[in-house]
Amino acid sequence: MLDFVWSLGGFIVTIGVLVSFHEFGHYWVARRCGVKVLRFSIGFGKPIWTYRAKDGVEWVVAMVPLGGYVKMLDEREGIVPPAELPYAFTQASVAKRMAIVAAGPIFNFALAVAIYWLVFVVGITGLKPVIAAPAAGSVAAEAHLKSGDEVLSVGGEAVPTWVDLRTELIEHALDRGSMSLTVKSPDGGLRTVSLPMDHVRIDPEYLFDDLGLQPFEPRIPAKLDQILDGQPAQSAGFKPGDVLLSYNGTPIDSWQQWALWVRAHPGDVAKVRLRRDGSELERTVIIGQVDDSGKTMGRFGASVANPGDLWQDLRAVSRSGPLAAIPRAVKETWRMSSLTLRMLGRMVTGEVSVKNVSGPLQIAEVAGYSAQIGVVAFLSFMAVVSVSLGVLNLLPVPVLDGGHLLYYGVEALKGSPLSERAQEAGQRVGITLLALLMGLAFYNDIVRLLN
Repeated sequence: MLDFVWSLGGFIVTIGVLVSFHEFGHYWVARRCGVKVLRFSIGFGKPIWTYRAKDGVEWVVAMVPLGGYVKMLDEREGIVPPAELPYAFTQASVAKRMAIVAAGPIFNFALAVAIYWLVFVVGITGLKPVIAAPAAGSVAAEAHLKSGDEVLSVGGEAVPTWVDLRTELIEHALDRGSMSLTVKSPDGGLRTVSLPMDHVRIDPEYLFDDLGLQPFEPRIPAKLDQILDGQPAQSAGFKPGDVLLSYNGTPIDSWQQWALWVRAHPGDVAKVRLRRDGSELERTVIIGQVDDSGKTMGRFGASVANPGDLWQDLRAVSRSGPLAAIPRAVKETWRMSSLTLRMLGRMVTGEVSVKNVSGPLQIAEVAGYSAQIGVVAFLSFMAVVSVSLGVLNLLPVPVLDGGHLLYYGVEALKGSPLSERAQEAGQRVGITLLALLMGLAFYNDIVRLLN
């Protein structure tokens, strides 16, 4: 229930802020271009709050929080009194109409820059890009990368955290070719490693498995700290302080190793050797079962103490001064915009799965999760969604801002507007494409929930 509250709250805040900025861009530029604004609405459907300002603009918060709109004086939507014709949107020059339409996405990019600036000034805390032992046969294993190696840069671009490394890897994977990594060995030695990207799958779902690059985890001793009531560990006679030595003859060198085996073997029987008060004992435990997002996972029913000090050496903080953060924020916004466009292009060619398209349910889930992590994580998430909203609205699809820009661009070239018939046909195509995209997004959300 608490997760649902976080997700709902995070979704409302995210969509509310981003849509408000987007629509305020249209509103602000329209007013400065001399176009009369009738209504500014956040959300669609039945109004739940309405306020009419002295200048006549109706401010509305509506029932369905999945967008918004700015309604302007427009001859296409009703009779405009002759005295007000100069203030109608349709009477504005092509340049002014293009400025008004483009202002929404531009405000989303500006908001992303502002958020990234704040995030970089406050500082992003993450894990250093230290890698675990690459899987045999992976690209990283073939390049002789080893457990404990730290990636310092990719293609000359510094990667202080795993988040930075993942973004750089996705970008370079889209370029194909080879990727150059500067790596620091556990003994402090530096070397350059080249990873060929020709045969890896660029879909983020598979990319990191193909590369063999996963985060390093410090070894946590398998010394039990808590035994949960009514769980297999208690039934088998395990106690706090027990040190697990082996299962079915296989040595246990870390808690992670044992936990991984348990999760993969629900219902199995294991003979576990342990050390208690200086003596070695053996216990037989039947691994329990638990449903995790539709999958049956094994359960032991015990935990170890959180060895927080083991992670301190892996902690990294990426921070910039107020001035240095400005170009960095602009660069990050541009990079995320470019990455979004390129991923969309690869979806069209089939190189990236359309499963990566997220709908409101997935956005809400990630919003709630990031909000629980902290303010910086939530702001970073909002910046990414703001960039995505700006990019998607600029696509040359009728009914979107980009589609209107396309119409006005054609009008500027030919000296007259497109015929009403052509515009109506474009609207039908645009609505169909948008409906298909929304249907795909909702389908992906439902499939994720069912799985």
